[in-house]
Amino acid sequence: MTMADYRAAVESRDRSSSAPASRPRPDRAIISWLIERSASQNHRVERVPLSALQGWSTKPGDGDLVHQSGRFFAIRGVRVDAGPQQWTQPIIVQPEVGLSGMVVRRFDSVMHCLVRAKMEPGNINYVQLSPTVQATRSNYTRAHRGSAVPYLEYFQDTDPRHVLVDALHTEQGSWFLAKNNRNMVVEVDRDIPVEEDHAWLSVSSLQSLLRSDDILNMSTRTLLACMGAAGFVERMPRGPQTSLSRPVHDSFLAQSGHHSLDRVRAWLDQRRKERAATSEVVPLRQITNEGWNLGAESIRHERGRYFQVVGIDVSATGREVRSWQQPIIAPTDTGLVAFVARRIDGLLHVLVQARVEAGAAAGAHIAPTVQCVPGNYEHLPADQRPRYLDVVREAPASRRHYDAMQSEEGGRLFHARNRYRVVEVDDGFSLDTPPDYQWVTLGQLDALLVPGGNLDIELRSLMACTRTLA
Repeated sequence: MTMADYRAAVESRDRSSSAPASRPRPDRAIISWLIERSASQNHRVERVPLSALQGWSTKPGDGDLVHQSGRFFAIRGVRVDAGPQQWTQPIIVQPEVGLSGMVVRRFDSVMHCLVRAKMEPGNINYVQLSPTVQATRSNYTRAHRGSAVPYLEYFQDTDPRHVLVDALHTEQGSWFLAKNNRNMVVEVDRDIPVEEDHAWLSVSSLQSLLRSDDILNMSTRTLLACMGAAGFVERMPRGPQTSLSRPVHDSFLAQSGHHSLDRVRAWLDQRRKERAATSEVVPLRQITNEGWNLGAESIRHERGRYFQVVGIDVSATGREVRSWQQPIIAPTDTGLVAFVARRIDGLLHVLVQARVEAGAAAGAHIAPTVQCVPGNYEHLPADQRPRYLDVVREAPASRRHYDAMQSEEGGRLFHARNRYRVVEVDDGFSLDTPPDYQWVTLGQLDALLVPGGNLDIELRSLMACTRTLA
C-alpha cells in the first residue's frame, strides 16, 4: 500500500465512521469502559516450545532465533564489558524505531488524551490503556499483512505547530539492544472519529489511574512524563494529599538545587566517560558455555535467575493481526523501581544513579535510586546487593508516599512487572553519595528528559508516578 492509498483509506474511514464525535468520558466511567472493552475482545495466550514457533527458526551455526521474513526482531547473544563487570546474555535485536504517539485535545481548556484499550500478549491482565498509537515500524508498515494502524496519519507529515512533544527515548536496556521509540504528542482542535477501543480521558484522570496497579501501560506512562516535562500536565492535587504533596510540586518547578543543572549534566557526562561499556553482539550459541542453556522449550540461565526466552501462541480480536506466534522474554521475578527522596535546605531532592545496561547505546543513563530484581541478589551478602535496596524495602508504610505495581512493555516482555515506590528519608540520611549517584530535583530531571536519551524508561515511568503526588 502506498502512502496515497493509505491516506485515501483513512479519509474513507473518517467519512463513513459511525463512531461518535469525540467527547471525553466521565471519570466514574473509565474503569467500566476498560472492563467492557476487555470483555468484548477474545484473548488467548499459551506457552509453546521455541522449536514449534511458526514462522520462526534457529539459524544454522549461530543459533540465533529469527523470523522467516527477516523483519520484526531477533533473539541474539550479547557480551558486555562494563569495567568491573562482564557478562553475557540473550537480547532482543530490533533495529527499527517504533512510534508511541498520543493525540491530545483541550475540552473546556482541560487537556485530554485519546487512549486505547489495547491488548498486549505479555500484559498480566491483557488489556491496559495505551497511547493513541503504539506500533513498531514493522507494524505500521504492515509487514504482518494485518489491518492499518488507526490514527497513524496524525503522526506523519504533521504541522510542527501541533507537535507538543517529539523525542527519541530508549526502551529497557536490560533486554533490548539500542532500542529507541519516537515519542510524540500531537494536539488537534476539532472533532475526530473515535474508534470503539479508543476514548478521550483527561490527563488528571490518567494520573489518578496511576495510583492503581497495571492500568496504564509503559508507553502511556512515559508519554505522560514527557508531557509533564514539556509543561502540558496539570499539577493539581487529586485525592488525599500527603506531607510530600507540596514538596513534590515545588521540586518539579526547581531546576536548581543542591547542585546546579549544569553540574548534574557534567556529572552524567563524566559517568559516561568513566563507565563506558561495550556491548558486542555474538551468536546466541556462543553464550551456551557461559551459563545459558538453549533448549527446544526455552532459553534459560542455569541458576534459574534473571529471565527466560519462551514461545507463545496468541489470538486477539482487538489487534491489527488476529493471531500469531513469537518468542518473548519472561523475567523470573518482580522488580523494584524506587526513589529515595530527601529534603535538602527545605527543597525535595531524589537520589538517582548513572546506570549501565547491556543494550544501552549511549552508555550510562540516569536511573532511579533502586532499579533491580531483588530476587536475583538474595543469595549474595548484603554488601554485594544493590545500594539502597534495604532502605527502600524496609521503609515503613508512613514513608512510602507512592507504592504500586506497574507492567512493563507487553509486546516483547511476558508478565514483566515492577513495584514502583517513592520513599522519603529524614534529614539524618547522609548527603554523601558514591560517584555513580547524585541528588537532583524533579525539575532537573524534567529538564534532562525533554531532549531524549538521558533518562532510562524506568525513571520516566517513575517520574509520571511521582507527579501524581503533587
